[in-house]
Amino acid sequence: MPPLPDALAAAAFWGSLLLVAHTYVLYPLLLARLARHRRHNAEVYALPSAELPAVDVLLAVYNEEQVIEEKIRSTFATTYPPDKLTFYIGSDNSSDRTNALITQLSAEYPGLKFRPLGQRTGKPGVMEVLSAEATAPVLVLTDANVFFTPNTLYELVKHFRHPAVGLVGGHILNPDQHQAGISGQEKAYLERENLIKYQEGVVWGSMIGAFGGCFAVRRACYHPAPRGFIVDDFFISMAVLQSGYQAINELAAVCHEDVSDQLPEEFRRKARISAGNFQNLVAFRRLLWPPWRGVSFAYWSHKVLRWLTPLLLLLMLLSSAVLVARGGGGLYRLLLAGQLLALLLPLLDAALHRLGIHLRLLRFISHFYSMNAALLLGLGRYLRGIKTAVWEPTARFQGRR
Repeated sequence: MPPLPDALAAAAFWGSLLLVAHTYVLYPLLLARLARHRRHNAEVYALPSAELPAVDVLLAVYNEEQVIEEKIRSTFATTYPPDKLTFYIGSDNSSDRTNALITQLSAEYPGLKFRPLGQRTGKPGVMEVLSAEATAPVLVLTDANVFFTPNTLYELVKHFRHPAVGLVGGHILNPDQHQAGISGQEKAYLERENLIKYQEGVVWGSMIGAFGGCFAVRRACYHPAPRGFIVDDFFISMAVLQSGYQAINELAAVCHEDVSDQLPEEFRRKARISAGNFQNLVAFRRLLWPPWRGVSFAYWSHKVLRWLTPLLLLLMLLSSAVLVARGGGGLYRLLLAGQLLALLLPLLDAALHRLGIHLRLLRFISHFYSMNAALLLGLGRYLRGIKTAVWEPTARFQGRR
């Protein structure tokens, strides 16, 4: 029988490995099996239909002059009845031409309501102002760089005929990817997340977190994020589930987003989101128990374990190093060497990048480790205390430059 310290180190290593494997591999496989032959909500509004509810689209912007005109035009170009559509835009004291462009387009679109704020409050503050003015039974929350296709709004709203549905997520796609950056990895991540969210909705009616760039929520179960919260879309999604409503993903509600291509830019964004994730983890801790309940199991498996992965990776590295130092067998020496080698691969990827060599698998490894480093940085920021929810938009059209 191995000494107690060795047994504890081995349990820490294999337990951490199992949890990482669960969130990234086992859970998606299990979910795909559970979702097989399951049917989506079929109680929907037809198009056209006089029963379709009024919709208020809410958008908070800060310095979005590059995309705001396309955003407004794509919103009003949908098939949703224009007399049932109002678009509220709040500007968080933008300092570029955003306000002027919105004011100019307000004359062209009577359904566009512009609310410029005189000082920066952060996105939750802007959304608080807009949601207090909105009156429609269905709210659609969106981002400035997410562009609707003609049927996006209808495909989102059609599900609210079913009284149990409280939130419907959109299907965000990006057709562009560039070998030199990380847009290919971000696109693969988005596609995988879209599928997982759809399957969670089909199996349990519990999609864990809509993509903030495009989702619809029933006003009766809409709870705006408190000021100071960074990831407001996740707060709104989880509040719907905590209220007892269903949250689902509609793959036909297609819209397009310019995803990140620059690793430093995406690292900054992910670190900020990570700090907000831990705000939400504390706010919705009641949904974590009992863990065998559908929504709780999905929350643990899809999000919480992924947020804890950087800590689990460090625990794996430390425990295998302890086992090797205590004379562990060749297996642990091999595992330790493999982990150390994997940590060096992002450096190799960066060196090859400078030489114009781009290996897809190597870029995925770099993306994985950099995003986990961003999660760890975000955790540190959360523990030190989040001072503000004021944000800077991600650089737009990175891959097109």
